[in-house]
Amino acid sequence: MTATAPPRSDPEAGPPSGKSAAGGRLRPRIPDRLRRVGLPYLLLLPALALELLIHIVPMFFGILISFKGLTLFFIRHWDTAPWVGLDNYKLSLQFNKTIGKDLLHSFWITCAFTILSVGISWLIGSAAAILTQDAFRGRALLRTIFLVPYALPVYTAVITWTFMFQQDTGLVNHVLHDQLHLTSDKPFWLLGNNSFWALLIVSVWKSWPFAFLSLMAGLQNIPRELYEAAAMDGAGVWQQIRKITMPSLRPVNQVLVLVLFLWTFNDFNTPYVMFGQSPPDAADLLSVHIYQSSFVSWNFGTGSAMSVLLLLFLLLVTAVYLLITQRKRGDADV
Repeated sequence: MTATAPPRSDPEAGPPSGKSAAGGRLRPRIPDRLRRVGLPYLLLLPALALELLIHIVPMFFGILISFKGLTLFFIRHWDTAPWVGLDNYKLSLQFNKTIGKDLLHSFWITCAFTILSVGISWLIGSAAAILTQDAFRGRALLRTIFLVPYALPVYTAVITWTFMFQQDTGLVNHVLHDQLHLTSDKPFWLLGNNSFWALLIVSVWKSWPFAFLSLMAGLQNIPRELYEAAAMDGAGVWQQIRKITMPSLRPVNQVLVLVLFLWTFNDFNTPYVMFGQSPPDAADLLSVHIYQSSFVSWNFGTGSAMSVLLLLFLLLVTAVYLLITQRKRGDADV
């Protein structure tokens, strides 16, 4: 009887399928393609969960409340508020009655405020970015100073401006009336029609550094050879800005204007900190007006309907703006 030798094991071969080297079972291997595709979504999951919790869920309940007659009497048990359908929307859009007339007034004030604030902020930011494009002594310090309003907390900046706009002790009236003698008396900046201009000044002061930062980053992508070639061809400074700088900054400006518009149109902190929950008629922006309808008048159904109308308006403006800009970009490419 001949003895058979045991089968030789290959030292380079791994453990048997489903077994580890120590005898335990192997964990199932995740395919590389699944790991490559699923990992980004897994990393985005916390942000998506927070977005759902902070924005999507409150938006859903806000839309639901807009169809209910939720007032002070039902605030403790809001789910028992009667279903009124589109009555809150009809009430908000009846411009011949008090609620609709006040909402329309606030809408036009907000439109005028947004157009002026975005336009002036973009103009100042563009000028500052172009003037600091070339290297000179102290440029880094000047750019840092320009960004201070954007870096300051909103409440700190607005409260500081509120003290500066005080009639008797404010710095603005001290300079205009006491030092420069430009006014016959010290005007009220936080009351009456002047409140609109005071709010506009603060909004521009806060917004233009963001425009400056965005345009300054866009200018870094323009090759210097274009300016050198234009200068050799005899183009002046204004011709270089009009023919080279502005066309090259068109993609940046398209996004910048839209972001500034949405931020300014929805701005709540600035008017609320400056004027409180009852701003003057000249500074009655939509954000504060909706807050008054909801938390001062305790008519949450009407306030929610106004919020939904504001959301639809902003979505419509954004869609039209993107459609126009994309069409212009396509025509320019052709």
